[in-house]
Amino acid sequence: MASATSNPAFRNSPAFSTPPRAQDRVTSSQLDELYGRPSATPNETERMTYEDTIVKIVISFVILLAGAVVGWIVPILAIPAAIVGLVLALVNTFKKKPSRGLILAYAAVEGVFVGGISYIFGTMFDDIVPQAVFGTLGVVAVTLALFASGKVRASKRATQVFLVAMVGYAAFSLINFVLMITGVTSGMFGLRSVEIIPGVPLGAILGILVVIMAAYSLVLDFTAVKEGVERGAPRIFGWQAAFGIMVTVVWLYVEILRLIAIFRSN
Repeated sequence: MASATSNPAFRNSPAFSTPPRAQDRVTSSQLDELYGRPSATPNETERMTYEDTIVKIVISFVILLAGAVVGWIVPILAIPAAIVGLVLALVNTFKKKPSRGLILAYAAVEGVFVGGISYIFGTMFDDIVPQAVFGTLGVVAVTLALFASGKVRASKRATQVFLVAMVGYAAFSLINFVLMITGVTSGMFGLRSVEIIPGVPLGAILGILVVIMAAYSLVLDFTAVKEGVERGAPRIFGWQAAFGIMVTVVWLYVEILRLIAIFRSN
């Protein structure tokens, strides 16, 4: 049998090429002690775990909720918070190594945006915020339950369709925003207020489809967490998982909030 030093990768390493000195040799009692030690846990090896990731997610959402309180009290901060949140989201998305500080900063700023927009909608429609909150929690809970049971899984084809739909929806949202601020459209929700079927605005149909898209985005987030744990990803990537889930849940909440408002205004 070839020795370890036959491999060029080991040959130049002193750990494998230098004969052990007498005082460095391990005795039988030392070997017994080594074998008797418990295996290192994922936390001790700085690997990603479900428990640690859940803690990071909870911390992120606690900060987001704290920011939401600020946004509710000072709703005028919603617009600047949305801009800063978008910048931080792009930075966190394209950053190779997750940054806990930047992710928590995003949570705080995005919380201010969520609180501000919730207050604005709340002044126009009674009880719309609790309805949107419970609706969001319901979608998250059902999606998580289906994913945990194995009944829902991400597939390559579904993900491709999802990405194409996302690009299309982003383009529609941008065009609709431009039309609204330029006064081309007169409806409260721009093109979403247009009735393509008598009594049924475009926003109602589009909103339902987007909620389904957001639910699939959650499936992708849960899949990323699962694969990260199974592959032994570095522990720091638990923050990236928290960031991804936060982005999706905020998106889902805003879409449900708007969808309820469209139904009630119609």
